[in-house]
Amino acid sequence: MAPPAGKRVKGVQIFRPFIYGTTARPFNDKDNPRPPGVPPDHTHSWQVFVKGVDDTDIFYWLRRVQFKLHESIPNHLRTIDAETIIKGNEGKPASQRQKAFVVNETGWGEFEITIRLYYDSRSAEKPQTLYHHLRLHPYGRTEAEKEAMRNGGEVVAWVYEEQLFNEPFEDFYKVLTSGARDKGTSGGKGKGKGKSTQQAGESNSDVKERSAMIPLTNRPGQPFSRETEQLEIKRLKEAEEKVDQMVLEMSKTVKAKEAELAALKAAAAASGA
Repeated sequence: MAPPAGKRVKGVQIFRPFIYGTTARPFNDKDNPRPPGVPPDHTHSWQVFVKGVDDTDIFYWLRRVQFKLHESIPNHLRTIDAETIIKGNEGKPASQRQKAFVVNETGWGEFEITIRLYYDSRSAEKPQTLYHHLRLHPYGRTEAEKEAMRNGGEVVAWVYEEQLFNEPFEDFYKVLTSGARDKGTSGGKGKGKGKSTQQAGESNSDVKERSAMIPLTNRPGQPFSRETEQLEIKRLKEAEEKVDQMVLEMSKTVKAKEAELAALKAAAAASGA
């Protein structure tokens, strides 16, 4: 690969949020029947994906994703190209466009999936590797969380991540910082250049395409937002306060034991005198 043209933009860091993970659903006769040809011992349909937060476009900086599945699965090494997805989306309404690098499968067992990310060649970034455990069965920190996932009908194991580009090359910097627009719009060309037009099938969002923004609040199917961030900060602060209280109580206990030990030593010394 030829080295990128231009210089690096010194002192600049740009990040792009994205989500990766798996979603699994057990087969049932009501709303997820086992498709014809699927082995009878397969209990779930599932998918592994990499996508933008709030389904925003990531194809302009992430150009290829390789998923390494369990070796028992036919064609266990799957490579998805952004260019193929973009061409497949041509002529489709916004609501029907593919917005993620995704593999759909069926199976009965859980395993670790290796996810390898390949970036735009202008970035000169080396491929990065992520690891994700496919979950087919409800999980959580409490029984209530497990029960909620069980009642929801889906086992969702998603991870929020941020890709950091440190001092990007000039050409790639332009790619990252040009073309930000409202979600569900496309930039105008020719007459009226600079204006954006709303695409059918897309609603207005508080997140812009080609930006580092994430939603302000949670909503169904989009669990990562500023609201999530604040709740996590609150939980961390509460945990920190709990640990501080435990340390304080332990310190008091230690001091009391030390005083008791000193008294016993003094009594022993006095009796031996």
